[in-house]
Amino acid sequence: MSGRIITARHGRPNLARDLTISAREYGDWWARYDASGLHPDEAPPPALIDLAGKATTVLSSTLPRAIETARQVTGGARDVPADPIFVEAPLPPPPVPWLKLRPGQWGVVSRLFWSLGYAPEGVESAAEAWMRVDQIINRLEAFTERGDVLLCAHGFLNWMIDRKLRRSGWRRAARDGGNHYWSWRIYEAEPSREPAHTTPAIAE
Repeated sequence: MSGRIITARHGRPNLARDLTISAREYGDWWARYDASGLHPDEAPPPALIDLAGKATTVLSSTLPRAIETARQVTGGARDVPADPIFVEAPLPPPPVPWLKLRPGQWGVVSRLFWSLGYAPEGVESAAEAWMRVDQIINRLEAFTERGDVLLCAHGFLNWMIDRKLRRSGWRRAARDGGNHYWSWRIYEAEPSREPAHTTPAIAE
């Protein structure tokens, strides 16, 4: 019997969101967001700590907020491999120089532009990100041969994983926190699903 797939969003980063900025400034703000660790007041919910303790494998993205989330939920008691395949889908600043918004509002506008095909040179497109999600799911499925696997990643990427998993024979058995910081989802393989992957090696 295969293990479960668990996805978790990172905790709240240590970066102010209460400001109004242009699209260009949002690009700078997002770069600082990617470089930020968790706010010092952040602590994981007990339920997520419990899930991490029972997981055979815990993985994270290579971004600081995800690495620190994995460290907190595991209490720093185990090695957690980090891989860039699990980083957030990009949010390129949209070409609207005349507008000023808060970072959260820019996130919505940027995601809309990106989803509709806007991706400057060197930026992963939406189509490319969906292909990356397919690779992520293949990897997570392979790890379930060992038992439960917990991925500490990002809000929109986890939403993309959710859509793909539920279309490919996985049932969302539980969730908590919606899509907010520290939220998590648990997926169980449908009974008719047959294992089709070999267990991958974890890079040191």
